[in-house]
Amino acid sequence: MDRHQSGISSIVQLLLVANGGMFLLELYAGRPVIDVLALWPPVSLVTALSGQPTPGFQWWQLVTYAFLHGSLMHLLLNMYALWLFGSRMERLWGSNAFTFYYFFCVIGAGLVQLFVASLGPAEAGGYATLGASGGVFGLLLAFGLTFPNERLLLVFPPIVLRAKWFVLIYGAIELWAGITGTEAGVAHFAHLGGMLFGFILLWYWRRHPPGFR
Repeated sequence: MDRHQSGISSIVQLLLVANGGMFLLELYAGRPVIDVLALWPPVSLVTALSGQPTPGFQWWQLVTYAFLHGSLMHLLLNMYALWLFGSRMERLWGSNAFTFYYFFCVIGAGLVQLFVASLGPAEAGGYATLGASGGVFGLLLAFGLTFPNERLLLVFPPIVLRAKWFVLIYGAIELWAGITGTEAGVAHFAHLGGMLFGFILLWYWRRHPPGFR
């Protein structure tokens, strides 16, 4: 491929810079950034369930939570996947459609996470959700459906899988982990929500192609 085709696409590059900058802000400012920008359940819900005061939900958190990360490894893994799958999809769709799809998945993941948190035990209601994983999982789904036979080299374990099997296996693992409560503190249903909303939008676009690129 030529340099343009193999490089980082424009919106993906902006997202990488924004996520990196917000992580530095988190390190500098600490808790106030999480309180304002992470995705919190409604205060009334948290108070009713646990009696513990926590920051409440604000509408902008459905977008801003996707620019925060809990650790450097969390950030690096999400940004690697964003570069790997996002650049390819942006070049295929165009920057406008890609941006719409990404944030549609981010918001959808946040809504699913809020819904699941409202059904959980009291101690689960007081935690914030943060990370770009909802958008990343939506991109993973889009990549697997668009390039199903593309070969992907996994890191752990170091094996090669076709994209369609990677999506199915990863989705099944997330569903199992969410239902069983494996890896407490990881928003598995937010990941699945990103995939679900991505699937809905792709299904709609298949019948009504977006009029923007």
